[in-house]
Amino acid sequence: MAVEWSRAEIVEALRTCALRIDGTEDGYSGLDVIAEPDTMLVTFRWRLDPNVYAVEVAFPTEPASPWTGLAVTSAYEWAADVMAGLSENLATGLVGWGGRTIRDGHVVLDSRHPVDVVPAGYYVASVPLVGVPRSSGPKRKGTFFTWGSPEALVPLPPSELGSWLAEEGMDVSLPRQLVVEDRLACWVQAYVDNARAEPHVGHAVASWEDARHTVARLELVHLQPGVPSDVGAALAHGAVRVVTEAGALRVVTAIDGPELRGLGFQPANGGGLTFSTGVTPPPPHDAAEL
Repeated sequence: MAVEWSRAEIVEALRTCALRIDGTEDGYSGLDVIAEPDTMLVTFRWRLDPNVYAVEVAFPTEPASPWTGLAVTSAYEWAADVMAGLSENLATGLVGWGGRTIRDGHVVLDSRHPVDVVPAGYYVASVPLVGVPRSSGPKRKGTFFTWGSPEALVPLPPSELGSWLAEEGMDVSLPRQLVVEDRLACWVQAYVDNARAEPHVGHAVASWEDARHTVARLELVHLQPGVPSDVGAALAHGAVRVVTEAGALRVVTAIDGPELRGLGFQPANGGGLTFSTGVTPPPPHDAAEL
């Protein structure tokens, strides 16, 4: 069954849903829906990332949800399901794993062609900085669970941070000190992707270079002996992704190696490497706000 909605009605319905402030993943901020000859572009901001992102949406050819495949009765219902699918992809890290092309100043993300950022058999995640104090069972004084209900989470003492990494022989003194100094930009860890999420095989740390949090420094990328260098690249990519979403415009480092250069780091004046997190020039209105 062909759709009975006009192209103008479809575009307007998608624009209405895309610009809603509720019902989408936290961190999403809709900008516009641009009609092209065969598709539409939903443009948006993501957290504090300096880039403008977009996803391509095909005009519907039948009254069915592009998310669930079930029948829909209106252009608005179809558009709401488009945004529900986008929200789900954003929640699972689309901005990090989606394929990318640059078009008219937008970073167009493609969920159909994901990028293999982390090597098979491994996983990269942030090191928890909050937790829930243990209230029962055998424990050491002051120990914490690193999970629990959001209402119960409290900042972990610096001496507890990354304790599992330390127990596996990794030096965690630098990120703990950065927490004390309120300069930690991110701390990510890599571990074997299994039911136990262990052993841990490396970690990466970045700090803030300035009070405005526009420049981050990749301080450390450590791998345990025998771990493939691709895992180090994945850790560095994860760290860059975290600081970019926190608003960093540039990442600098004294670390060098083919893995970082493969991520887009370039030699910097005065030594070291630098990476620009904005892949396209910011729109004029952003420049006026600075």
